[in-house]
Amino acid sequence: QVQLVESGGGLVQAGGSLRLSCAASGSIFSINAMGWYRQAPGKQRELVASITSGGTTNYADSVKGRFTISRDNAKNTVYLQMNSLKPEDTAVYYCAAHTLMLAVEKDYWGQGTQVTVSS
Repeated sequence: QVQLVESGGGLVQAGGSLRLSCAASGSIFSINAMGWYRQAPGKQRELVASITSGGTTNYADSVKGRFTISRDNAKNTVYLQMNSLKPEDTAVYYCAAHTLMLAVEKDYWGQGTQVTVSS
């Protein structure tokens, strides 16, 4: 089992910045990738950024150059630095962990944190 706790959401004006944090606990040794997803009202959940245990990152085209995902292994925490925020970035942001243990894959999700960007 892996538990994920997100923090850092809030209300910000367009052009501003926010940093989201996701602290993992439990069977963290089984995590081989973590990511941030978002879901806006009436839309499907989409991948924003991901980072593997080896440090390889991946970003959605819509956030490239503005968002940065990073991890602090000592704190078992993944961050999403969001700069130059736009109103279309408004969504609930979810942290996710992909685990692999004994050939069984499983995804875990945080509770979500609201990000609202005003124009």
